[in-house]
Amino acid sequence: MAIASQPRKTVAVILDQSLIAEACDFSIDVSHAAEDGIAQAIEAEKERRWRIENAHAIRAEKEYIEKHGLPLANYWQF
Repeated sequence: MAIASQPRKTVAVILDQSLIAEACDFSIDVSHAAEDGIAQAIEAEKERRWRIENAHAIRAEKEYIEKHGLPLANYWQF
C-alpha cells in the first residue's frame, strides 16, 4: 500500500464500466483500489524476478536438504 505522504501523479486509465459502477455501489475508492492493486502487482513481479534470479541457489538448497536433511534438525523437538 502506498504511503499518503508520497507525491501523487494524475493518470488516465480505461476501466470496465461495470466494474466502476459496482465499485461505486460498494463505496470503493477506485483510485485507492487501483493504487493498491498496482502495488500488489509490483510486489508480485519483484518476487517472480527474484525467484528467477535465484533459481540456482534455491535448487541447490533443496538438493542439499534432500540429501542431508535440514540443518540442526536433530536438535528440534516437535
